[in-house]
Amino acid sequence: MDLTTTPSMEGKKITRYCGVVAGEAVLGANILKDMFASIRDIVGGRSGTYENELRKARQIALDELSQQARELGANAVVGIDLDYEVLGEKNGMLMVTASGTAVVIEG
Repeated sequence: MDLTTTPSMEGKKITRYCGVVAGEAVLGANILKDMFASIRDIVGGRSGTYENELRKARQIALDELSQQARELGANAVVGIDLDYEVLGEKNGMLMVTASGTAVVIEG
C-alpha cells in the first residue's frame, strides 16, 4: 500500500477514487503517566519514551487507514493528514488520527 501526504504520486496515474479512509489510535492516561514518570529519558528537552509511544500510535492509525483502503479495493492512499488531539476530562489521553483518500493507481 502506497501512502503519501501529497494529492498525487509522481509518475503514477490515479485511475479510481475509492473514498475517504481514516484510522485512529488513543494513548490512555496510564501510558502518559508512565511516560512522564520516565522523565529521566529527557535529553536536550526530548523524551525518547514519549516519542516512541507517539510513533507507535501514528503507525497504528496508518495501519488502520491502510486496512480500510484495502477493503475498498485501493492500492494507495493520497492526501494523508495526521492530527494529534488531547482528550479526556483532565487531558489524560492523546489521540492520533490519520485520514486520506483511498485510490487505485497505475504506473
